[in-house]
Amino acid sequence: MDLFGTAGIRGDARSEVTPELALAVGRAAGREADAFALGRDGRETGLALADAVAAGLASAGADVERVGVVPTPALASASRGRHGAMVTASHNPPADNGIKLFADGEEYDRAAERRIERRVEEGAPSAAWDEWGDTERASVLTDYRTAVADYARGRGAPLDGLRVAVDCGTGTAGLATPQVLRALGADVLAVDANVDGHFPARESKPTPESIGTFRDLLARRREAGDPVALGVAHDGDADRIVVVDETGEVVHEDTVLAILAEHYVRASDADDPVVVTTPNASGRIDERVRAAGGRVERVRLGALHEGVAAARKAGSADTAVVFAAEPWKHMHTAFGPWIDGVASAAAIAGLVAASGLDALREPVAERPYRKVAVDCPDDRKPAAMERLRETLPAEFPDAEVSTEHGLRLELPDGSWLLVRPSGTEPYVRLYAESENVAELVRGARECIEDAVRQVGG
Repeated sequence: MDLFGTAGIRGDARSEVTPELALAVGRAAGREADAFALGRDGRETGLALADAVAAGLASAGADVERVGVVPTPALASASRGRHGAMVTASHNPPADNGIKLFADGEEYDRAAERRIERRVEEGAPSAAWDEWGDTERASVLTDYRTAVADYARGRGAPLDGLRVAVDCGTGTAGLATPQVLRALGADVLAVDANVDGHFPARESKPTPESIGTFRDLLARRREAGDPVALGVAHDGDADRIVVVDETGEVVHEDTVLAILAEHYVRASDADDPVVVTTPNASGRIDERVRAAGGRVERVRLGALHEGVAAARKAGSADTAVVFAAEPWKHMHTAFGPWIDGVASAAAIAGLVAASGLDALREPVAERPYRKVAVDCPDDRKPAAMERLRETLPAEFPDAEVSTEHGLRLELPDGSWLLVRPSGTEPYVRLYAESENVAELVRGARECIEDAVRQVGG
């Protein structure tokens, strides 16, 4: 049974992530710990599913503290010293929902997820009737917002008067990001900060297209002589962040990652500062981290927490993982071991207040970037990737090759490409970054298509 994807369990709440499944997952997870914090985002199906998770947890013997509608990072923070369950589908459409599980602030690793899947499949039994857990309600938002603000104060410039616009997209970011930035002294324009699980203002995923109205607002303010210094947009549960400049231009997600990574490396006093990221992340991150005196380690998508643990284990006493991120999702390791878009908004605002967004972007080499999906039936993916491990390096003989997470080639001029099979769709995905990205993609795509044909018999 494969319930968990790269970020918890997700699917249609009517046919996949049903109350029956939520009950079973809660009962399976309830055997992991004596106490759970349980939260949900603002989706219409969230209350019923949270009720089912709570019933499952309690019937397995765990005490449940229900914290209501909160951003996912607030629930992760509340899971410190115990376990946590968050009912959310993050940036998925409103009819979807999902479940994420945490232990002491960290998302469950692959081994823990497999335990849950086995118990669900086998039908985990309830605890004895007199061993069921208790349920109580609590509020964690104030403590979480205070913790983020205190963390940001200790690491960045004051935001006194900094104009920041926040597109909350009627998600749970409206409960945290504007309040944190105001507490830090910013002048905040909060857009769609009410929580509405229908996501009537825009889709939950903040893409350049979906936040078009927000971008237009920022552009009009600049034209009117009343610009903001920074715009940020969140997804439905506030673990993702998109950064927008005063003109309404979306700052590339890898540039944002590179800016934060360089900042954390420079701020560290460790002899071996490490940034953990994913194979699809840009080489611009490596360049800025190296310039600051650090190094980059990569881990599979959706497994930043595992990458952090591996880097610490493989490192020395002088090693410190100072930041971990994949595009749009950042883990501020000195604050907590969870992905946190609210903390990202506060951290980026502090850097903008100190230096300005243009100055932060200036040293980052923003080469053209391309993502391509090549058709490949699921049953051909393993053989196609095996063939590509021979043919793709032959096509680019000067490249440095890594096969740890897909097939990544880094060329001497700083260009790179990554080929990996999609875990959810019948594609092999190609990512490339180069001043000559069209030429690089053309050559790589021909190799991929040829490999798919050859293994098809």
